[in-house]
Amino acid sequence: MSLRIEDYALIGDTQTAALVGSNGSIDWLCLPRFDSGACFAALLGDSGNGYWSMAPAGEHRLLGRRYRPDTLVLETEFECAEGTVRVTDCMPVRDEHPDLVRRVECLRGRVRMRSEAVVRPDYGGIIPWTRKHDRRLHYVAGPDTLYLDSDVEFDLGDHATPRAEFTVAEGERADFRLAWVAPRAPAPRSVDVGEAISRTAGWWSEWAAHCDYDGEYRGQVVRSLITLKALTYSPSGGTVAAPTTSLPEKPGGVRNWDYRYCWIRDATFTLLALLNSGYEVEAAHWREWVLRAVAGEPSQMRIMYGIEGERHLPEVELDWLPGYAGSRPVRTGNKASRHWQLDVYGELMDALHQARNRGIPPEQSVWKLQRALMGYLEEHWRDPDHGIWEVRGGPRQFTHSKVMAWTAADRAVKAVEEFGLDGPADRWRRLRQEIFEDVCENGFDRRRGAFTQYYGSAAADASLLLLPTVGFLPADDERMIGTVEAIREELEHDGLLQRYRMGGDAPEVDALPPGEGAFLPCSFWLADNLIMQGRVEEGRKLFEKLLSLCNDVGLLSEEFDASSGLLVGNYPQALSHIALVNTAIHLHRMPGPVEQRASSGRSGS
Repeated sequence: MSLRIEDYALIGDTQTAALVGSNGSIDWLCLPRFDSGACFAALLGDSGNGYWSMAPAGEHRLLGRRYRPDTLVLETEFECAEGTVRVTDCMPVRDEHPDLVRRVECLRGRVRMRSEAVVRPDYGGIIPWTRKHDRRLHYVAGPDTLYLDSDVEFDLGDHATPRAEFTVAEGERADFRLAWVAPRAPAPRSVDVGEAISRTAGWWSEWAAHCDYDGEYRGQVVRSLITLKALTYSPSGGTVAAPTTSLPEKPGGVRNWDYRYCWIRDATFTLLALLNSGYEVEAAHWREWVLRAVAGEPSQMRIMYGIEGERHLPEVELDWLPGYAGSRPVRTGNKASRHWQLDVYGELMDALHQARNRGIPPEQSVWKLQRALMGYLEEHWRDPDHGIWEVRGGPRQFTHSKVMAWTAADRAVKAVEEFGLDGPADRWRRLRQEIFEDVCENGFDRRRGAFTQYYGSAAADASLLLLPTVGFLPADDERMIGTVEAIREELEHDGLLQRYRMGGDAPEVDALPPGEGAFLPCSFWLADNLIMQGRVEEGRKLFEKLLSLCNDVGLLSEEFDASSGLLVGNYPQALSHIALVNTAIHLHRMPGPVEQRASSGRSGS
């Protein structure tokens, strides 16, 4: 059985990432990229699926763990009767190939340690050939070649489980380094682990120093920004939603998805979080990734892409993995990548508008792309789609989707009005007004005084909290006040929000068994709405409740299960941390990122 999700910490090199448990075991690592096969996959199975443990050999307890300030260098301390040790873990920002380094230091006494380095390529499915050359282990399986260098001897008596037992006395240390190399590449040179740790800490500290947010939540904001940087594939600029696949929305359930891809829907949220925190270069790289990914005909646009802009993400079930807490199936790929979702056109138009507003130099072809998107949208905005939540039921007339079509038309008008670009502004104004009237007529329940999940439905949906944040209506409009109250009445549990109702007709909508936790980004969006309504202290209280859900090293997953008090869903989740940053800045200064986005559309309402 794996640890609780919140018992894991993240380390990474801005091309892939590992999860390190509070017990000193690395239970998840994909090499060489976020979307590669995992060589440690115990997170989704058991010890037979790969892990790398590092802890005292006898009875011991966790004394504490932390990141070095403003870095992604993790320190974990264990205490036993014989003394205290510290394990330092990090992944140096990559030069030639991915490395993972570990240092064991004895702080007090004399401690017997045990380490097991069980490499299992292809998501824990293959036992590799393992050879020993002095203190170097060489693992080979198909395209995967890994080397483990250490200061201690590993015993290969059981080739399936290389094991080392060693003793460190006060002031002594032992170093370890795991490297992946491409097929047929030469073996890696040895490295100075202490220098690698210092260099990694310095790199992250220098990067974090660029954050210009100086409000009361700076510690949480910087940790979230470091997490977002760690989830960004630096060669392309794309940010994955999470470094994991198939961590369940409900333990034992089937809502287990692969999130190691980049969602167009997150484009504006990510852009504003970066721009408002002092990271213009990263924002520009993200914008460039978006443009490369969506290049082509508007009709071929996807809702998500691979980290280099790949479009084909076939969904496959890994039947040899039992899943986290028995949650099956374990999936790689994502079938939702082939969904047609109307909202992504609005998200893309808005992201490009916000980038233009903040002076990110436009590519020559950007406006041509936007005009092509608008031409397609004019013909198809009335079509039903799969909605923001990627439901696996049939297409519907989702209200949020129509509002994002309005957002696309509004930003197209603004490009002409505010930046002097050439386009049929009068026609787009008429389109904007037509969509606005259509949403208010068909997506609004007059009896309840609230917008609804889809046309003809009476159900609430937390995505409707985004209406004022894109400027469709002011947050204090009576229709939005009614919508917020309806969402809280129907979807709020223990102060947090679910995305939509799981009972009633929900199975027909998403074609899946009910059951998931509170969706954390939605709760941040509720805080934003309360702040925009002038209920600032109420919004702050909710925001601080959400901060309290972060684990001991400041990380959040996608969802929270109030009944168990545990984090659920893929982890750490980029959208949760993006929402945290944006709400923190919203509380600190006006206009913050949420208000900036909202004000973009107000004159068009």
